[in-house]
Amino acid sequence: LSLHDALPIWGLNGTYLASSNGDWAKTNDVYHSEGTVRSKWAITTTCSTPVECTGHVVSDQGWSADVNLHGSEYVVRRDIGNWEPCADGAARTGHQIYRFYPVDERGLVTWGSNILAGVYQTSGDSGACGINKALVIALPFRLEKAS
Repeated sequence: LSLHDALPIWGLNGTYLASSNGDWAKTNDVYHSEGTVRSKWAITTTCSTPVECTGHVVSDQGWSADVNLHGSEYVVRRDIGNWEPCADGAARTGHQIYRFYPVDERGLVTWGSNILAGVYQTSGDSGACGINKALVIALPFRLEKAS
């Protein structure tokens, strides 16, 4: 198997079902139930080597963002305006990051798998809303290839 033949297993291309598990959410490192979110992602990537992939995600929730392969995990970053409500009626931006990697049925890293697992985290800025501690919410995350 040549390097060129191996590249397709590294990239993500197609439609994926994305879901977070709100039952296992953490707010500032304390378990706190959040809503479960399900959506569809259209992902396209191009890999120049097995460790250099870049691409784009379009969610059916109305947002899009770049996706990159960093080491052994894919990373998607985006900002959410008016995410953290403040007591004065204002709201601050949340910074969301999805980190995920391909796994087998036991959760072990398996390149080429149609199932990916990881975590997504949304955080505010320290000092937002006059509080010297960032609000951080993290949830387990899963992607499964639909087509």
